[in-house]
Amino acid sequence: MTTAADSSPAAASDVRVGRYRWAIVALLFGASVINYVDRQILGVLKPTLAPEFGWTESDYADIIFWFQAAYAVSYLLFGRFVDRVGARIGYGAAFLIWTLAHTAHALVTGLGGFFAVRVGLGIGEGGNFPAGLKAIAEWFPKRERAFAIGLFNSGSNIGAIVTPMIVPMITLAWGWRAAFVITGVLSLLWLAAWFAIYRRPQEHPKVGAAELGLIQSDGPEQATPIPWGRLAPVRETWAYSLGKFLIDPIWWMYLFWLPDFFAKRYHLDLKTFGPPLVVVYLLSDIGSIAGGWMSSALMRRGVSMNVARKATMLVCALLVLPIITAQSIDNLWLAVGVVGLAAAAHQGFSANLYALPSDVFPQRAVGSVVGIGGMIGAVGGMIFSKYIGGVLESIGAYAPIFFIAGFAYLAALLAVHVFSPRLAPAKVD
Repeated sequence: MTTAADSSPAAASDVRVGRYRWAIVALLFGASVINYVDRQILGVLKPTLAPEFGWTESDYADIIFWFQAAYAVSYLLFGRFVDRVGARIGYGAAFLIWTLAHTAHALVTGLGGFFAVRVGLGIGEGGNFPAGLKAIAEWFPKRERAFAIGLFNSGSNIGAIVTPMIVPMITLAWGWRAAFVITGVLSLLWLAAWFAIYRRPQEHPKVGAAELGLIQSDGPEQATPIPWGRLAPVRETWAYSLGKFLIDPIWWMYLFWLPDFFAKRYHLDLKTFGPPLVVVYLLSDIGSIAGGWMSSALMRRGVSMNVARKATMLVCALLVLPIITAQSIDNLWLAVGVVGLAAAAHQGFSANLYALPSDVFPQRAVGSVVGIGGMIGAVGGMIFSKYIGGVLESIGAYAPIFFIAGFAYLAALLAVHVFSPRLAPAKVD
């Protein structure tokens, strides 16, 4: 509520813009932490589960493959779903599905069971980023979105840090099944908080007029979702999608195979690979925030959005290149530094790539475009998972895998630039 005096120009200049939108980022951050705990736990437990169930490298790759297949379809469908029902219902539904599937891992007794629960997990987790990015588009103006996305996305790194810290302790104390049950039950606390707190900014009692004005400063938009058929041929859709196709598989590789790399190359186990993984993902967390901050800072200094985003992505792409040497490094902590730098650069690159749909598409298309790109990225992950399984079974080393990882980001930046040279608004209306 405002008084007549409050609406005067002098008073308006003294109005302090609220910061409740950052509480929404904190909620999204928490969901990303949980999302990545649930996603990564299988990678941490691979050295334990593979001998128990007799998995080959191809068996494990197939488990990841079917998770990514479900994730690909779900990412596309949830993108459309959240454009229709909004972030509140969309995120809540996705979270509930993946939490139930995650907890159900404790009931599995064979390879087929792991296929089934990972498909369920993929269906739920496919809604995480479409719903989260929809929420960012609802709550932030364009000039703040990359930084907000960087903070939100950094939750994935915290999840990746927490997992090797808590899962080995639970597993050693009560067994691997307890790790799924305990983390799954605790996750439901977030779901209650989400439905209690989240509303669209114009409906939220905690958002004042000044903050709402900032959030809506890019101007009003229509609410009717844009059909997929109108989005699919657009160049900017493919700028985002090809970028995701090229870099998402690399992040999947870190999540699902990095514990195995440290186990094979440096003879670490469930008790000892936790600290290296914590360092890698702590660095990636810094990279996520720094990448979002850098492009936002450049834009505040008057640099165009196109230059700010792509300059940041170029810096990140160059910082990934040392990963091609990781297999040949004998010193564990030097290898951890190289892998951690690449993971940090991935997250900085990703924060800016994630901003692209909300940069160039109207809000009513953001979820759908994110869904299309996420599906294409997951297809890339499926292909790369099969490749990794084949390489490890044939030569038992990660050198060819890291070589591809090193150059993927330069290729992704080139694809973004070719398909959207100016990051101009997409012509979809």
